[in-house]
Amino acid sequence: MKKIIVVVALVFGSLTTFAQDAETSVEEVATEAAATQDEFSEMAVAELPEAVTAAVAKNYPTATIDKAYVNEAQQFKLEVSLEDGTSGTLYADAEGNWIEL
Repeated sequence: MKKIIVVVALVFGSLTTFAQDAETSVEEVATEAAATQDEFSEMAVAELPEAVTAAVAKNYPTATIDKAYVNEAQQFKLEVSLEDGTSGTLYADAEGNWIEL
């Protein structure tokens, strides 16, 4: 009977340790994602490449570009708002292709 209690205690102890490792991994991923977003620097909307502004006009005709950001890889982060009051963020490359970050 004592052996069963010891085995059960070891099983619960190992499960608790495993669960704690998973929490650490989630925090590390969140930190990396935040670092990636910080790589963008703000730029003037008028300085966006014509291909990017044309892609927004074609795919989102009621959208207005409120702010624009660029990173070292010439990827653009666009904060846009629509006529109906909704807003969102789009990502594009210099050729006007939509990308996911």
